Amino acid sequence: MKIGFIGMGHMGGPMVSNLAAAGHQVTGCDPVAPCPEGVAKAATNAEAATGAEVVITMLPNGAILRTVAAEIIPAMTPGAVFLDCSTVDVESARDVARDAVAAGLGALDAPVSGGMGGAAAGTLTFMVGGEAAALETARPLFDVMGQKTVHCGPSGNGQAAKICNNMILGATMAVTYEAFALADKLGLDRQAMFDVVSTSSGYSWTMNAYCPAPGIGPQSPADNGNKPGFAAELMLKDLRLSQQAAEAVDADTPVGARATALYAEFVEQEDGRGRDFSALLPRFEARGRT
Repeated sequence: MKIGFIGMGHMGGPMVSNLAAAGHQVTGCDPVAPCPEGVAKAATNAEAATGAEVVITMLPNGAILRTVAAEIIPAMTPGAVFLDCSTVDVESARDVARDAVAAGLGALDAPVSGGMGGAAAGTLTFMVGGEAAALETARPLFDVMGQKTVHCGPSGNGQAAKICNNMILGATMAVTYEAFALADKLGLDRQAMFDVVSTSSGYSWTMNAYCPAPGIGPQSPADNGNKPGFAAELMLKDLRLSQQAAEAVDADTPVGARATALYAEFVEQEDGRGRDFSALLPRFEARGRT
């Protein structure tokens, strides 16, 4: 399949590498990141999109997505699919999809879960919004880049699913590191707490698979100096998107709002930038109740 790929950074780079390795003809464009092996370099976004059957974007935010969409939609061939894998606000996803469909294109919003490790291994989960016909066109590419693809409904619903998932993730991680700090102060051994919680009703992905306490449970960023698998500033971005969406539809999300505030303080006022989103445990170890 002939593919245009725009945005080849930490996530997009491994994804495009996997597509090229699978034999697809890929042309990429990025203002900073180099083209991986097997990917032809385009001088402009429009050039990368010209003649492609599917154009994939992996971009930082909704404003940039809108700018890139305005450049590539006129260059794309009617019947091609615009597949956006960025994590952006629902409104931007739906507006871009509407413009693509008006130009005779298929449109999918398909944010991912699985982090840089999943992008490199081709084991991402895609949460897809858009028409079923466009999804079937892109499915062979999803199968190369990921291990699971879930059709969540019409355009924008992929972003809605990602935002809801990561609001749960951020809030669950917050209470997980709070619980470890509380256990320490109560004199409860961390391993004993893990052994109980990981097999009891407190079971969660943040405890069982991504434990924020070093030396407890499977290997996680806590065992590697909190180098990011999923950076704290990206968690903050997603939590803010959740609160923006909640405000737009008048949804009450007090726990999500509190998690957002915690990560904002960690990233913007403390030492959280460039560290994994699970790296707040030392912060709570050192603090008393306020």
